[in-house]
Amino acid sequence: MAETLTPDICVIGAGSGGLTVAAAAASFGVEVVLIEKGRMGGDCLNYGCVPSKAILAAGKHAHAIRESADFGVFAEEPKIDFRRVNQHIKSVIAAIEPNDSVERFTALGVKVIQGAGRFTDRRTVEAGDYTIKARRFVIATGSSPFVPPIPGLAEVDYFTNETLFENTRKPGHLIVIGGGPIGMEMAQAHLRLGSKVTVIEGLKALGKDDPELAGVVLEKLRGEGLDILEQAMVTSVARRGKAGVSVHYRIGEEEGRVDGTDLLVATGRAVNVEGLGLEEAGIRYDRKGIKVKPDLRTTNRRVYAIGDVAGGLQFTHVAGYHAGLVIRGILFRLSAKPDNSIIPWATYTDPELANVGLTEEQARERHRDIHVLRWPYHENDRAVAEGKTAGMIKMITDRKGRILGVGIAGAGAGEMINMWALALSQKLKVRDVAGYIPPYPTMSEIGKRAAITYFAPMTRKPFVRSLIGFLRKFG
Repeated sequence: MAETLTPDICVIGAGSGGLTVAAAAASFGVEVVLIEKGRMGGDCLNYGCVPSKAILAAGKHAHAIRESADFGVFAEEPKIDFRRVNQHIKSVIAAIEPNDSVERFTALGVKVIQGAGRFTDRRTVEAGDYTIKARRFVIATGSSPFVPPIPGLAEVDYFTNETLFENTRKPGHLIVIGGGPIGMEMAQAHLRLGSKVTVIEGLKALGKDDPELAGVVLEKLRGEGLDILEQAMVTSVARRGKAGVSVHYRIGEEEGRVDGTDLLVATGRAVNVEGLGLEEAGIRYDRKGIKVKPDLRTTNRRVYAIGDVAGGLQFTHVAGYHAGLVIRGILFRLSAKPDNSIIPWATYTDPELANVGLTEEQARERHRDIHVLRWPYHENDRAVAEGKTAGMIKMITDRKGRILGVGIAGAGAGEMINMWALALSQKLKVRDVAGYIPPYPTMSEIGKRAAITYFAPMTRKPFVRSLIGFLRKFG
């Protein structure tokens, strides 16, 4: 007979969002059941953010050796031991893993069930040998790699982000299908670790970002030797020899083919809704995700959905943000409505690409009069000293100087965007930023320099010049 549990909250999915809900609720002494059928920590720890940044770090070290002669430091071409690179990835995961472990959450007072959870009615979930009847449920099952129905793909070996980090052999020629953040990050990492890499993208590479800023990144990547094919629709995939692969594509009316040794499919994400029994629970969903109301409740008022599975922005920090809002709603009956306009995102290529708020195109669609403020890295003393002069900051304001959005392409963009996320969340204006004092020399000075350009037209106004002349007469 299944044991019946009656916790206050039942969380399905132990990724970033689910773990945050469970830990926060348990810290208030609330009874929580956490269900996970896979690995604790979910995609981010095991297959996504953490291992991808670990391999990017390895690639940066290799690239730094190659660039060292520019600084008067001479070294041989780096020797890449791909097995050791993989060990580094695994060691990073292992170092973080205890924070997301069953043991830690059990110690916090959370009942962890390792198995698949499924709704059997609107207020009941079954998982393993347990029946859970909770006051509230939170679905945090995330997403998985989307594999498109490309002819021949099922007959060849290929990587997704869920299998790539198990590889211990350096690819001779890696073909990447998909030029989004995952595809471009992994393409550059493998290029710097000694592989030949070709990216095939059906539309524009990094196409969801501001094209001016994405152009900075793509120019740098091509300069390093990355082959990027855009507007290239993959038509089929075939095995080549014993271990190779051929990818056929079409650009307009022209047919082409790329032959490689390995294939990475990085064509986006699919939400994890299968097997949850959502129909039995009265929860509406489609291929984009679970339908949620502004407070993240589903069509079953007892059930919330957060993170990727909720059908919005697919970032780990969004899942954490949603988790905090849901805790407010469940425990304190406070309003819990996410504001996507303050959520930043970053692509960790080198140079990095980061954004928060509206892009220039979005701002022009929503506002009649905007100002676009820019400042380049090559005008920043720290960037010149470190040889990191590729990039710019781009700030969008309305006619009253309110900051609508900020994008940065360049070294450290992912770190610098934090300040601008705070600025948007607090509805700051350009004058607020122009008044702060950054330490010299830092790359973050580019933000203040861009803000100051907002006031440059005032220096040429006749009225302002007349006022200054009048005041000078008084000594």
